[in-house]
Amino acid sequence: MAHWVQFLLHYSGHWIVPFGIAWMIWRTRPGTQWRAAGLYMIAANLIDLDHLLATPIFDPGRCSIGFHPLHTIWAALAYAALLAIPSWKWRAFMLGCLWHLAVDSGDCGMQILSA
Repeated sequence: MAHWVQFLLHYSGHWIVPFGIAWMIWRTRPGTQWRAAGLYMIAANLIDLDHLLATPIFDPGRCSIGFHPLHTIWAALAYAALLAIPSWKWRAFMLGCLWHLAVDSGDCGMQILSA
């Protein structure tokens, strides 16, 4: 797969698609709550701060899933459990964390296919 396609899918998955997911889930709420939910989902990209623990911080050939602490199955289980908190803000953030892991997993799959 062309590098630019992988780049486009990865970054649109992190920065654009969360608004589509938020619109599908929260569009029937009063006001523009779906936009705020989209921002909470994008804020979940903060889990990438765990990259600061790695050397080098960024390695384009490294799969984040299973390597960084906030990108493990244990973290995913915690994010899923925290969906039970009865707050749309927490649910949007945790859904954003899970979506982030899904996007990064797709990126790992594309790395394998292009190798």
